[in-house]
Amino acid sequence: MKNNLVSAFRLTLALLVLCCGVYPALVWGAAQVAPGQGQGVQVAHKGRVVGFLNVGQKFDRPEYFNSRPSAVDYHADGSGGSNKGPSNPAYLAEVHTRVAAFLEQNPTIRPGQVPVELVTASGSGLDPHLSPAGAYTQVARVARLRGLPVARVRALVAAHVQEPIFVLLGPSKVNVLQLNLALDSLK
Repeated sequence: MKNNLVSAFRLTLALLVLCCGVYPALVWGAAQVAPGQGQGVQVAHKGRVVGFLNVGQKFDRPEYFNSRPSAVDYHADGSGGSNKGPSNPAYLAEVHTRVAAFLEQNPTIRPGQVPVELVTASGSGLDPHLSPAGAYTQVARVARLRGLPVARVRALVAAHVQEPIFVLLGPSKVNVLQLNLALDSLK
């Protein structure tokens, strides 16, 4: 019995050092070599900070590309998902309301063409990216409301598609804040 207690104490102590000392030090060290040194990368436009590169924000005016919905109303101090599953009636009603609103803003899109990320929140509620399909689906509306040629807006989206560093490390994506700032810069 005494041997079991000593072994359990040693294991607890080793895990305490590993999980509360070594792992946080490794994460902190990795953050120091990342862009922004773990403090976040601020995005400035016309001399003022308008957001952070990796924190989503709300764009709901129809002349802008819409962001992904947020379960936390884009409050970065309390990120999280809704924790509602796809069979939850309240969640289904919310998604159907979002689909209807999207289709009203984008009359050229059929219900089956609405990308899922435009009507469902991410796990953090703060995802700043859309898939290229999510951005391209909105091109006709944005071009019409801004009086721009569709081809020019499509080219802007194409220029903002970020490919993964390695093919197996994630999908292509478009940062909505950067895309909308570039949209504002078009003449």
